[in-house]
Amino acid sequence: MVNSRPGRIAGTPSVLSIRWGAIATVAITLFVAFFWQLGSIGLFDETEPLFAEAARQMYATGDWITPYFNGATRFDKPPLVYWGMALCFHIFGVGEWGVRLPSALAAAGLTGFVFYTLQRFGYPQIQLTTTSKKHAFILAAVVGAISTALNPQTIVWARTGVSDMLLSGCMGAALLCFFWGYAKGGQAGWYYGFYTFVGLAVLDKGPVGAVIPGLIVFVFAAYLGQIRTLLKEIRLLRGSLLTLLLTVPWFVAVTAIHGQTYIDSFFGYHNYERFTDVVNGHAAPWYFYFAVVAVGFLPWSPALPFAMARLRPWAIGYWRKQPRENQLGLFALIWFLSIFCFFTAAVTKLPSYVLPLLPAAAIMVGLMWTGPRQRGTWISAGLSIVFFAILAVASYLTPNWVGGDPVMPRFPELVRESQAMLHGSIVWGLATVAGLGLMIVRRVRWVWVVSFLAFLMFTVVSILPVAAIADAQRQLPLRQLAETIQTEQQPGEPLAMVGFMKPSLVFYTQQPVLYVYNPDSEQLRATRQALVVGHPDEIAAALSVSQSGEILKTAETYQLARLVFDP
Repeated sequence: MVNSRPGRIAGTPSVLSIRWGAIATVAITLFVAFFWQLGSIGLFDETEPLFAEAARQMYATGDWITPYFNGATRFDKPPLVYWGMALCFHIFGVGEWGVRLPSALAAAGLTGFVFYTLQRFGYPQIQLTTTSKKHAFILAAVVGAISTALNPQTIVWARTGVSDMLLSGCMGAALLCFFWGYAKGGQAGWYYGFYTFVGLAVLDKGPVGAVIPGLIVFVFAAYLGQIRTLLKEIRLLRGSLLTLLLTVPWFVAVTAIHGQTYIDSFFGYHNYERFTDVVNGHAAPWYFYFAVVAVGFLPWSPALPFAMARLRPWAIGYWRKQPRENQLGLFALIWFLSIFCFFTAAVTKLPSYVLPLLPAAAIMVGLMWTGPRQRGTWISAGLSIVFFAILAVASYLTPNWVGGDPVMPRFPELVRESQAMLHGSIVWGLATVAGLGLMIVRRVRWVWVVSFLAFLMFTVVSILPVAAIADAQRQLPLRQLAETIQTEQQPGEPLAMVGFMKPSLVFYTQQPVLYVYNPDSEQLRATRQALVVGHPDEIAAALSVSQSGEILKTAETYQLARLVFDP
């Protein structure tokens, strides 16, 4: 029996029910990937507490212009991420949840925007005359959103209180706004959205927040031969003024307060030198980001080469003839390649630098898995199954590979006892069998479902439990010592850490910490009396050069002592 509505076959689900099912699937994915147990583990040294403490200082002092850490200015990043954290502290109180919530919200918002965009522009060349064809739009949106959220890079940075995920969210939102404005024939509102998010990206990370989106839009326009057309259409002058209105006031204010010191630190060291020279030892070979994307975008990376090739970027004439709304795949490809090449050319290299290209990769993968059948789909499915098998073996062997950190001597043993990685091995083993089954019955287009379910389960049974074990070994002892410090510290007694620097101690004690690397340091002696944190060997060395002292608490590989030095 045929339903009275055209294009709808009796017994098939309606487009509305499919859409709500898709939204529910994406919502559950976002909750598990970004928000579940978000504040359950402590801040992770070394970088996260630097951001958290700078934000706490803003919250505590009311100075929303200058970021400080441990009594010194911190000009590494502009203030947007600090403002977001400080606002969360006002709402939820000071803690790990508030530190990480801006990153989680940025990841969730970006994923939702990818879903929304693919629903509209996934396959505009298909005439929407049947329910099954409408389903192709929704399926592309689901695959694209899931692959945006469920990959190691995104999960790690969405759960970390630093500026990287916020930059990716702002930059991705800016580029998607541009494409919406472009595809809709130059709608001003979307273009102004582009300039707004570019401004927020600049406030989060600096000039790179404008340079990269601008580069992507320019390359896209040049490829299509539309530079002059788009320069007129995108309201460059008005849009740039909007971006400047959002960004310039803070830069003017902080420069007025700190002058050349700020300019040299932020623009000189943290921007120019990072691109032209190796900073903080972060050097890597030219092929570094090939490995980063291959591992960081698992389990979707096996499909990425074919997802890119199927777009045929060499067919310039074909793409220039296509209606604008048909060019999402091309735009995602240029988005991906522009960021990849830009940071490959940079001398300083870090895995997080290519985080903003992952939404573009997800869009291309979503289009490939749900597009017309091609040989690449079979090859990608086969490679995915091979990776499932490799991940099954690697997960089982992981406890043998994670040793060697003197701060966490029992970590491999505890991981093995928890059986978290054994459970992960079982998940990937089942995924391998399921994938092979789909290949046998010639349903390779559904291998993406196996990737989705396997990685979601792997996150629940392996990634989060192992992160909790690492926290208990590496960070919990410092939090325990911080609690002891707050009860044992005498009025005016300074706090020091000897031999190494753990910024989380500043955040959890909410006071300055004197960091010295030599137990016989003149700075430490000058305190006359201090609470000192260190490893047992370093505390023993400090005790040997002090007049008197006592060990107040031992927590795993750390000790807290009170030391008195000769006047």
